Amino acid sequence: MSSVPGPHYRAGVDLFTRSWAALLAVVAGLPERDFGRPSGCAGWLVRDLVCHLVIDAQDVLITLVTPADAEPTVDAVTYWKAGNQPPDGDDPLDALTVRLAAAYEDPELLKFHLDDVGSAAGRAARLADPDARVRTQDQVLTTGDYLAAYVLEWTLHHLDLSDRLPGVAGPPAEGATASRALLEAIAGAAFPPSFSDTDVLLIGTGRRVPTPARLAELGALATRLPLVLG
Repeated sequence: MSSVPGPHYRAGVDLFTRSWAALLAVVAGLPERDFGRPSGCAGWLVRDLVCHLVIDAQDVLITLVTPADAEPTVDAVTYWKAGNQPPDGDDPLDALTVRLAAAYEDPELLKFHLDDVGSAAGRAARLADPDARVRTQDQVLTTGDYLAAYVLEWTLHHLDLSDRLPGVAGPPAEGATASRALLEAIAGAAFPPSFSDTDVLLIGTGRRVPTPARLAELGALATRLPLVLG
């Protein structure tokens, strides 16, 4: 089975922890007024996205303590399933996330919960053996591949905030570069060199509508976008 090009295994663990720490810091610094604003994740307010991050952190903790003896069935690239239909809000888990986020009422409670479970997920990742195998979603992969795959998740959600909210710093550059390499591997094609890492991630996943000039540069790849990851 092929592996994701670029940072991998222990490097992937390090990128995971840096990307996650940067995202947690951004959320911790958000003023209350921003929680009611739209995020870059289709159909979700910032508070919904932050609630989703709580659920993501829980998933990371569960996966890291779910060992597997079987051979890996996926790696950091094939872990992701790419469709081309943006979310419509009808998915039960998406709907639950929105209701759960609203139930917090006070954004400070939501921030506290994310910091609590998110910090634990970060510690667990730092302690993980990157060569160990874990099971998630009926698939087996190495811990290093699993955490490398999540660098893309953290980077995209960081952009969901920094691309929409004034004064919010973007994700770590090394995480964005690794995420671009991973997205290109998922697409099976390279984006034009003139595209920045942020351009690739936002346009490639449908978070930003490409200009006519960008569409021309994309060529045949444009017909396969957006890559909706799940």
